[in-house]
Amino acid sequence: MAVVQQIAFILILGITAWLVFQRVNVIRKTILLGKDEDRKDQPEKRLAIMMRVAFGQKKMFDRPLIGVLHLAVYVGFILINIEVLEIILDGALGKHRILAPLLGSFYAYLISFFELLAIGVLVSCIIFLIRRIVTKVERLQPGRHREMNGWPQLDGKLILVFEIILMMAILSMNAADSLLQDIGNPHYIQTGVFFFSQALTPVFEGLNENMLLVVERFAWWFHILGIFVFAVYVTYSKHLHIVLAFPNTYFSRLSLKGKMDNMPEITSEVKIMLGLENQVGEAAVPERFGAKDVPDLSWKNLMDAYSCTECGRCTASCPANLTGKKLSPRKIMMDTRDRLEDIGKNMQANKGAFVPDGKNLIGDYILEEEILACTTCNACVQECPVLINPLDIILQLRRYKIMDEARAPGSWNMMFQNLDTNQSPWKFSPGDRFNWVEGLEKKSLD
Repeated sequence: MAVVQQIAFILILGITAWLVFQRVNVIRKTILLGKDEDRKDQPEKRLAIMMRVAFGQKKMFDRPLIGVLHLAVYVGFILINIEVLEIILDGALGKHRILAPLLGSFYAYLISFFELLAIGVLVSCIIFLIRRIVTKVERLQPGRHREMNGWPQLDGKLILVFEIILMMAILSMNAADSLLQDIGNPHYIQTGVFFFSQALTPVFEGLNENMLLVVERFAWWFHILGIFVFAVYVTYSKHLHIVLAFPNTYFSRLSLKGKMDNMPEITSEVKIMLGLENQVGEAAVPERFGAKDVPDLSWKNLMDAYSCTECGRCTASCPANLTGKKLSPRKIMMDTRDRLEDIGKNMQANKGAFVPDGKNLIGDYILEEEILACTTCNACVQECPVLINPLDIILQLRRYKIMDEARAPGSWNMMFQNLDTNQSPWKFSPGDRFNWVEGLEKKSLD
């Protein structure tokens, strides 16, 4: 029986690894569809940002209580995986608690620490569920935030329930294990007392040895299979940010948030017109102004889309959204990811090559009305806990609509014309620009 379990475990582990590899490969290929962008400068500064923001959860502590709860889930997820590593070794080698003889009496303290983390995850997930279902935090609700309708709303709840069940499985497994040790079952070596799971032992004390074996094995298999399912599921979920938060913060923008990246070709043309630069040869003409579809964006923009946590902090701080406009920075990121997902499926169906499907990011996923509502205030960029930049995508889409398709609103075209002819947004002669100061000197003396 033990050999059958060992073979089954190795087979399931191999299938899980293959599924995760296939999915990661699709994500990697779709991110690399983006344009090249150099984000390798100042590695020390980038590493410091990653450690502060991704590992240290710095921006989550803007809301202290939520920051503590999120940190509990995050640290629990990272450190409990050390116990998962032991379970994988046990399953593959046909052993039980393979690290116990190596660690001696310290093993019980280590497992008790993991149980403490499990309880932290359990409590935090329950509170997060209450926030979603009972108190109904506005930015997490569907309705006005139409991007949260359907799967995104369910996804957030499912993962919390899933984590609660997994933590209960760990505690139940350890409680049954302790009782089997007390009985003297030779397979369950003496490890010492597991502090927190002892509270569950009264639940199982009335069971005989065979039933305890069933409970322990069921909890063991349920936990590890749950971890395997989670490993695959997370690559399709918003919880991919658990992994991508690290590279995404490392490759984040180091320049000031308010600085907009100009198109080099346009900048050069303006400088030539102003006599600040001499033209050498014919001016370079870009294939497209701005971005029409995801390949026109940079690879970092596409990584941003996959890294989005869907927390809605960006949308909750967006002045356009707060005043009832259709713009939601969270939706911009989710729509970009949806487009990447569709392209990934297209490539998988066509042996790795993308076959044009007649769709584009702007128009089919993101509406013109959304990008025109943006005030470029950078509130969304400032609020993001993993340093995503929705504004950069909005600006590039807007550039395409205005510069490539000449589809700017009439009031904007008037402003552009005034800037071109009068060097100001208003329609008056440059010579009259300082007329407003006339009489100020006299009034100040009076």
